[in-house]
Amino acid sequence: MSCGLQILYTSDYCYKCLYQPLGSVEAGPGNKSVVVSTPFTLALKVTSENGSLCRLLHRNQKRLLCHCSLRYSFEEAGLYSLWVTPGDANQEFNVTCFISVDKLPNNTYLPVLVAVLVLALLVVLWIYLPRLSRSGYMSKLRNLMFRSRTQNPKDREEVVAEARVDQGRLKSSRLKSLDTFRGFSLTIMVFVNYKGGGYSFFQHAPWNGLTVADLVMPCIHVKSIVLSRFVFIIGTSVMLAFSSMRRMGVTRLQLLRKLTWRTVVLMLIGFCFINYSPKDGLCEASLNFKKVLIVAHLMYKALLYQIHWWSPVQDVVLYWPEWIFILLLELVWLCVTFLLPVPNCPTGYLGPGGIGDNGLYPNCTGGAAAYIDRWLLGDNIFWHPTCKILFQTMYHTTQPFDPEGVLGTINSIVMGFIGMQAGKIFLFFRKMNHSIMARFSIWAIILGILAAILSKCTRDEGFIPVNKNLWSLSYVACMGCMSFALLCVIYLVVDVKGWWGGQPFIYPGMNSIFVYVGHSLLGFYFPFSWEMRFQDSHWEQLFQSLWGTALWIFIAYLLYRKSFFLKI
Repeated sequence: MSCGLQILYTSDYCYKCLYQPLGSVEAGPGNKSVVVSTPFTLALKVTSENGSLCRLLHRNQKRLLCHCSLRYSFEEAGLYSLWVTPGDANQEFNVTCFISVDKLPNNTYLPVLVAVLVLALLVVLWIYLPRLSRSGYMSKLRNLMFRSRTQNPKDREEVVAEARVDQGRLKSSRLKSLDTFRGFSLTIMVFVNYKGGGYSFFQHAPWNGLTVADLVMPCIHVKSIVLSRFVFIIGTSVMLAFSSMRRMGVTRLQLLRKLTWRTVVLMLIGFCFINYSPKDGLCEASLNFKKVLIVAHLMYKALLYQIHWWSPVQDVVLYWPEWIFILLLELVWLCVTFLLPVPNCPTGYLGPGGIGDNGLYPNCTGGAAAYIDRWLLGDNIFWHPTCKILFQTMYHTTQPFDPEGVLGTINSIVMGFIGMQAGKIFLFFRKMNHSIMARFSIWAIILGILAAILSKCTRDEGFIPVNKNLWSLSYVACMGCMSFALLCVIYLVVDVKGWWGGQPFIYPGMNSIFVYVGHSLLGFYFPFSWEMRFQDSHWEQLFQSLWGTALWIFIAYLLYRKSFFLKI
């Protein structure tokens, strides 16, 4: 070409984003090497550099080069060439663009497929090995191999005692589905905190929308516990636990003392995380807001306790004061979010700022939510949220934003209250399995319809988009819908039909605090993780993530066998 070329790009995921420069080539034959991000499809545009006139090589005339555009999904570790050649000057688009593959990319999802097959094989062995061990042939073989050992009276007594312990555990009146639900969420959280094999779908959505990480927690790194489904199950567990203590004759004053003690201990645990990190070292001098979020989260628990410890054990209609309080909280969130004037930003803005929304509001990331955090916390606001890397590469925002800020606390309380509604259903319809599952299904449908209406079943065009960073009302409704649906299925399979004992998720579910604290403090040390040598593929990354997660499940299993449960 007789003039320089400029290649611009934007991601298909980036909503109404301005094109950004990717590279440029000077006039004449030439090339330029760049590295592009592969998680999302890219839209490319080729135009003359700085809008200069371009003399077509095969015609003695000058024209402004009309751009050509194309979309392409690049894959990891592949080498691609974008060819730009002169076209017919009489046509509207006088250049031709196409992409060729110089080196085939890696098969990104092959490690996932292998891992799924291996896990499926383990599940089959888990199901059928006990049945095989109970067969007649295996019994005879076992008697022949261990006849001398079984003749020992002490060994027989130990076997009988162990069987009695296991039988006592099985006969416990504890709802195993709740522990399974909690352990399932916690297991995914540990896996994602170990980088999830390096896959993009185990990271958060850049702004609106949902990924696997968003379905289980609002902050995937080790400093936050599972604040969506986990907050839901917290509300459920609080209702059941406090009701059980009241039936045992515990007074409200004693409940208040227990509540105060738990709050103090949880806050102390939070401050321990503030001053310790495997990456930062002991007693870090400067407190960044990312670590203070632990205290905020643990205070969410305490706030849930303080609001609802007096709640009677009934269903919706009889307890209208609670619903009025929650509706008023939600009204506050809606009014502040959509009516609070934010300087130099449109009122009610919910976008990411930066180059999003055609670059009209570059410093308005988060709208009212970020404005309140800056107003209350000043320079102590969270400057490095877990998703800021995505913001910088996609939305190019430079503003701090706290994905678990002050305004988001309101909807986290609402999420906990929805979980408490599940606990009320368990208590009000005790031993009425069909009624419990019917109520769970009804709540899932109601919340799902609410989320669909608010989001218009779209990612970016809804009245209130599903947004984990803002803890939007549609996000809470969507998470509540999925939580009710999942809990209903687990309750049916585990507690009603008895088809599944909840293994292996029930083990970390019964020791959730221990697993959370342990993996947070020790997760970046051997044998849970190590310095990887093959970072250009997902094989070692995925193995490390699965290995670390499996180790914590095994540790939780050993503690379960020893009847050790860390409680507050």
